[in-house]
Amino acid sequence: MGVIPFKNEPFTNFSQEENRTAFKQALKKVESQLGRDYPLIIGGEEVYTDDKITSINPSNVDEVIGTVSKADQDLAERAIQTAAEAFKQWKAVSPHARARILYKAAAILRRRKHEFSAWLVYEAGKSWPEADADTAEAIDFMEYYAREMVRLAEAKELTRIPGEDNEQYYIPLGVGIVIPPWNFPLAIMVGMTTSSVVAGNTVVLKPASNTTVIAAQFIKILEEAGLPQGVVNYLPGPGAKVGEYLVKHPLARFIAFTGSREVGLRINELAAKTAPEQKWIKRVIAEMGGKNSIVVDKEADLDEAAANIVKSAYGFSGQKCSACSRAIVHADVYDDVLEKVTALVKELKVDEAKTLGIDLGPVTDESSMNKILDYIETGKKEGRLVVGGGKAKGNGYFIQPTVFADVAPDARIAQEEIFGPVLAFIKAKDFEHALEIANNTEYGLTGSVFSRNRANIEKARTEYHVGNLYFNRKGTGALVGVHPFGGFNMSGTDTKAGGPEYLLLLTQAKLVSEVL
Repeated sequence: MGVIPFKNEPFTNFSQEENRTAFKQALKKVESQLGRDYPLIIGGEEVYTDDKITSINPSNVDEVIGTVSKADQDLAERAIQTAAEAFKQWKAVSPHARARILYKAAAILRRRKHEFSAWLVYEAGKSWPEADADTAEAIDFMEYYAREMVRLAEAKELTRIPGEDNEQYYIPLGVGIVIPPWNFPLAIMVGMTTSSVVAGNTVVLKPASNTTVIAAQFIKILEEAGLPQGVVNYLPGPGAKVGEYLVKHPLARFIAFTGSREVGLRINELAAKTAPEQKWIKRVIAEMGGKNSIVVDKEADLDEAAANIVKSAYGFSGQKCSACSRAIVHADVYDDVLEKVTALVKELKVDEAKTLGIDLGPVTDESSMNKILDYIETGKKEGRLVVGGGKAKGNGYFIQPTVFADVAPDARIAQEEIFGPVLAFIKAKDFEHALEIANNTEYGLTGSVFSRNRANIEKARTEYHVGNLYFNRKGTGALVGVHPFGGFNMSGTDTKAGGPEYLLLLTQAKLVSEVL
């Protein structure tokens, strides 16, 4: 195919006036579309239900983003049967033809980049740069996985013997249940859905209830790109009823999930049980939580370390599975780093996501806000509150960026995933002690080390047990194709999304041998 090599989608430079003007126009366009009603899409057919999911702007709780029809088990059954029927034709479509649909969808999304970012601002509470990065990543996933499927379709090198023609190639699995998160409601939803599709599978997509409208908007792009009806079926609904029903269904061949440890383990448990008439062992692709640390050695650029701790901890209000929630600092420089971080955090601006120049928008909903505030109260008992410590002003789910110092390594706020703008400072006696603390959680997603000591960097390279380890840079912002993403332990199945092995999780290798 005559496509250029993969290259990451550039981020928008909002210091340029024309980009600011274009984004403001996109915000106005989306604002004019707020409050609409969205159907389920099953086999290309619009299905409206009386029961609805109401999507709220987390920056302004009086503003409704849209209402979305809510599926029940009968509609879930219809969706999975539709996907199973569509698989009969879709699996026979060539990998190159499937890839072309992703290229087309990526081109459409690129043309409408600011519009989709504006939806992320309103529905997900993302700042302009965070929304722009989310949309860019969605484009990257489609461009990358399309090329990867073409590469996977190439003839495989096998050992040849006389008298036989032998081939190995990759075929799709079947119907996938895709359950994406609300925190990257475009990028991860697009990545999991389109990787499944380009590999030849069909999908029942159950988006996160907080961000159903963004998913509904993307379904229209797939339709415009020419994806056949029934290949992706849009099915918002409650996790306990619809989600579990889909996971347990005998026609479900795999489940792709991104979310919390608790839900991921529940999905894994349900999928492991063989349903009557089930012909396969279900495959679970799970990206779960993290309790990520940035380790600061005594031999480090302390200003750089402090700046990157703040970026990693408070970008998108700490609502990233890769966010830094623990700063583990060598005792010799602990006070200096704490002072530098505190000064930076005090300067952070909290406001509505649509306001240009903010550092933190809202958290996603009221239950998340209350959970984070409960953790902050716990932190006041477990550490020394340095800055923040409560709700921020505004008619939304705003929380002050919060720092606790002198936290014990085994404290709750040092062990449990908070998923909010809360950072725990932990003092380490030396570098070995710092690594010991960094490895002391049940998670193993991301970690960073700031050090100029080559021996310590090499020690961390082998001993710091995380799926994504960064030296002298922030722990967030993994780029598709550059930083394949996925973690160890309770952080999931080490999926390495956006990496060269990911499509192997969505396919199976078939060997065909013919005597000549």
